[in-house]
Amino acid sequence: MRTLLATALALTLLGHGVALAQTTVPPQTQRPPQAQPAPSQPQRPQQAPPTQQTPPAAKPAVPATSVPVEAGFTIGPEDVLGINVWREPEVSGDVTVRPDGMITLPLIRDVKAAGLTPNQLADRIQEAVREFVTDASVTVVVRQMNSRKVFITGEVARPGAYPLVSSMTVMQLIAVAGGLNEFAEAKSISVMRVEAGKTRTFPFDYKNVASGRKPEQNIVLKPGDTVVVPER
Repeated sequence: MRTLLATALALTLLGHGVALAQTTVPPQTQRPPQAQPAPSQPQRPQQAPPTQQTPPAAKPAVPATSVPVEAGFTIGPEDVLGINVWREPEVSGDVTVRPDGMITLPLIRDVKAAGLTPNQLADRIQEAVREFVTDASVTVVVRQMNSRKVFITGEVARPGAYPLVSSMTVMQLIAVAGGLNEFAEAKSISVMRVEAGKTRTFPFDYKNVASGRKPEQNIVLKPGDTVVVPER
C-alpha cells in the first residue's frame, strides 16, 4: 500500500514539473547588435573658384616707323623726322620741318634741315650737341615724307596730291588716282613741271603709251609735277 502511494505521489510531482516546464516563457533570442552608422563628418562649404580678373590691356606702344628713302633724298618742308641722340632721350624725338626749312631741338635750338640728306642732318646735329654731350651719337630717319608730292587733276577717279615716296611714272600716278574717267581726253594728257622758275609741259598719250607705241612719254615724275587730264 505504501508503495502505491509513493508511486502516485511521484507521478503527480512529475506531471506538475512537465506543466511547469511548458508554461515557462522561453528566453528572448538576443538580436545581434546593429552596427551604428559612423558619425558623419561636417562637410566644408564649397568655395566658389576665385574670379580671375583680367588685367587691363596694355596700351600699344607707338611704333617708331620710318619710310624708305631713295639715295640722294633731301629733306623738305613738312617732312616729319625722327631724331635719336643715343642715351639722351630728352634731346630725342620727332620733329616737323617748318616752312622755313628749320627744325627746333632742345639745347641746340634751331637747325637748318631742308636741302640736307638725313645723314648730313645727323652729322650737323651731332656736331652741335657735342657742346653739351661729349660722346653724342645721332641718327635721323624720315617718319613721313610730306615735302615730295605730285599732283593730278581733271578727269580721274581721285584727283589730288599724292606722296612721291619712291620713283613713280605718269602711268603709275594715273593708276594710283583710280584711272581715267569715261569723259577723259586720253590723247591730250600733259605733265607740267616748274624748273628754274619756268614751266615746262610734257605730252602724254595714254592710249599710245598703254599700247607700247610711245613709252618715252611715260616719264618719271619729280616732286611738284602736275598731271593734267582734260575733258573731251
